[in-house]
Amino acid sequence: MNGTDTYLEYNKALRLGQKEKKALLDAGKDPYPAVLGEVLPDLSAHTVRELGIIEIPADRIIGTVTAGRVNAFSAGFYPLLEEKSEFGQKWITLCEAHLSETGIREPILCYEYLGDFYVQEGNKRVSVLKYFGATRIPARVKRVMPLPSEEPRIRAYEEFLDFYKLTGLYDIQFKKPGSYARLLALLGCDNITPWSESDRRVLSSRWHFFREAFDSLEKTEQELYPEKALLLWLRVYPYEQLSRMSARELKASLAALWGDVIAGSGTGTPSLVTEPQCGGQSVLEKIISPAPSYLNVALIYKLDSATSHWTRAHEKGAREMEEALSPRVTVRHYFHADTPKETESAIEKAVADGAELVFTTSPQLLRETLKAAVRYPKIRFLNCSVDTTLSSVRSYYCKTFEGKFITGLIAGALAEKDEIGYIGSYPILGVPASINAFALGARMTNPRAKILLEWSSLPGDPAERLFAKGVRVVSNRDVPLQNPWYLANGLYGTYLMNEEGALTPLASPVWLWGKLYEHIVRSVLDGSWTAKKTPAEAVNYWWGMSSGVIDVEFSDLVPEGVRSLAEFMMQEIREGRLDPFNRRIYAQDGSLKNDGTRSLTPLELVRMDWLCDNIEGRIPAFEELAPISQPLVRELGVYRETIPPEKEEKQ
Repeated sequence: MNGTDTYLEYNKALRLGQKEKKALLDAGKDPYPAVLGEVLPDLSAHTVRELGIIEIPADRIIGTVTAGRVNAFSAGFYPLLEEKSEFGQKWITLCEAHLSETGIREPILCYEYLGDFYVQEGNKRVSVLKYFGATRIPARVKRVMPLPSEEPRIRAYEEFLDFYKLTGLYDIQFKKPGSYARLLALLGCDNITPWSESDRRVLSSRWHFFREAFDSLEKTEQELYPEKALLLWLRVYPYEQLSRMSARELKASLAALWGDVIAGSGTGTPSLVTEPQCGGQSVLEKIISPAPSYLNVALIYKLDSATSHWTRAHEKGAREMEEALSPRVTVRHYFHADTPKETESAIEKAVADGAELVFTTSPQLLRETLKAAVRYPKIRFLNCSVDTTLSSVRSYYCKTFEGKFITGLIAGALAEKDEIGYIGSYPILGVPASINAFALGARMTNPRAKILLEWSSLPGDPAERLFAKGVRVVSNRDVPLQNPWYLANGLYGTYLMNEEGALTPLASPVWLWGKLYEHIVRSVLDGSWTAKKTPAEAVNYWWGMSSGVIDVEFSDLVPEGVRSLAEFMMQEIREGRLDPFNRRIYAQDGSLKNDGTRSLTPLELVRMDWLCDNIEGRIPAFEELAPISQPLVRELGVYRETIPPEKEEKQ
């Protein structure tokens, strides 16, 4: 290439730099490369490690060490100075060297901090190589170690260091803890075996293929991360598909998930809808997209009604919904979705049978539900879970803590001693709120009440452990159905134990799934399903007493005065005049969780991971749980981000 051609290349690069600078300025962003000296004003406070010469991803070179010549480049390292400047002439000389037989061989010198690179020597080399599309650039790297912190980004980087030792790859940088373990599991890899050069090159190639498809799609005002999109994509498609798909097919597959990518971006906060929607469609909406006059509904279950109380409760609720909305709905039931393959088969059968609205009734069915929602975008899918960040699958659950507050109030009033037992089910989202609400209710009627916490998901018999401690009032699992038998004869709800271990039932929260299903199906029939919801919004229905989906069953043995107090408090909750958590609350570690001047947000309640100061016990670690309890906790656990995922089978 002659000198005239290299001058032309410089001017093309210059125009790209000017264009990028203008676009960033118009967006209110810094148009120049980042400066490490501004990110870390006191670099001397950090440990610096020499990594030697390695090939680094060009797209992770984001800045310079000092601000000396930073204004000579746009943020993407395109030139901004005129070609006749000394800078321009040196750039052109490097361009000629790059296009010659020898090329640019001298590595740049840079610092790495949190997975990004800042150039100390070789800015113009980076500019030329990036302009010509280099994906990797040789560099002598110094790694700046972050100061110890519990900040999620720092914790994620600490996990990256282990990932880098294993794979030698810098390309993929997560900002959320637990993501690297999840990626390895989705790739079918463990966190012990070092990668071969072949494995490294395959992932690097597939990642850049994925990144190109991601970058080609229309962006939003939200900041979207391709790494997060990859984790979502791998939940739907096997890793090997990245080698089998054409660029067009990959782009189409990612476009089908784009609403979910947007919904899970940023903080990944779902829209928690705490009351049923009503009002239906406007006249214009009825003309553009009329609500259906009739609906085929399908429910997918693990196990069956004979072997699972959970399934029996949902099936009963669905039949109540069908009766309430007859003749506008038909409901079909599909049992034994016990494995991913059986779940996929059940959903396909439901679709073949004409289902227009599909409920999958267990959190463990979420992944197959997402796959189906991507395959059938015109069908509405819901999964019984909470705190999901998907737009193509809505979730639904109940605010059980409201019922637990009432039974705690009863337990506090009837306990002869100050110690009251509580048997937690699983350490999953929403359960700590129920435990704490029970403790607050007990404290309302007995200020000295102490809650002794045990777990049914741990090995052994929690009721026996409580009995041995002399506890005689215990809150156990909730009544699954509105049937007097469960409260009177089963180990359900809150009960009294005498010295011989005989039980006297008191009260229990009840999940009224029929009301919940009726609310959701009615929202489709009246058109309020889509009201005020964007296609890229993660919608979680989380309803309680005010919606009629949580109630409390009372035993006839509850004294009249205590029952009257409990029923009064329930009505106050239904009418919105009483919030169990709107009070001064301290956690076990002495920290103030609420000063009593506000209500906790729905998300604070769902993600609650602490216990009140009148509770003795703790939230168990995943490794302590009985194996049968682990699948649900892996999917919906309070600390699910730290739980090691199950390794995928390699395709």
